[in-house]
Parts: sequence; structure tokens; C-alpha cells
Amino acid sequence: MENLILPALVLAAYFAFVYPQLKRKRDYRALQAAMAEGDEVVMDSGLHGIITVLDESVVYLEVADGVELKFSRSSIASRLSTTAEEDDGSS
Repeated sequence: MENLILPALVLAAYFAFVYPQLKRKRDYRALQAAMAEGDEVVMDSGLHGIITVLDESVVYLEVADGVELKFSRSSIASRLSTTAEEDDGSS
């Protein structure tokens, strides 16, 4: 019984600390791979915009009519909607 305490603690620490961080990284990589022009996104700073140009490391967001801002692609926090979702919802 005493021989099981240490492995159980290590396993509990893994699932409490390491696994959630790995899941967040995996989800973020999936978000980065799924982004496309026309997606509505939120930046780390809280700025909302629509992707107009998507480069390997740079993204241009339209935040108002005729106003585009240049950001690092890694500063995108989440995706709100895509043009395909909007097209499906309007029918």
C-alpha cells in the first residue's frame, strides 16, 4: 500500500498541472491552423476584427470600414465566427 502512494501522487500532479496545459496548447494550435480570411476574431488585447489578410506570421484585421490593423498572428486569442457559418445562418 505504501508503495502506491508516490506513483498516485505523481499521477494526480500530472492530471492536475501538466495535462490541462497540454490541452490548451493543442487547442491553440488547432485554432491557428483553422484560421482563414473572413473569420471574426478577438485579439489578446480584446480588439475585435475580421481577418482580411492572413500571412504565416502576420494578420491584417479590419476593425472598422476602411481601417486595417497589422498584428502578429500569435496574438489572436479566439475565433468568434467564420464567413461559412454566417452564410449557413442567413439561409
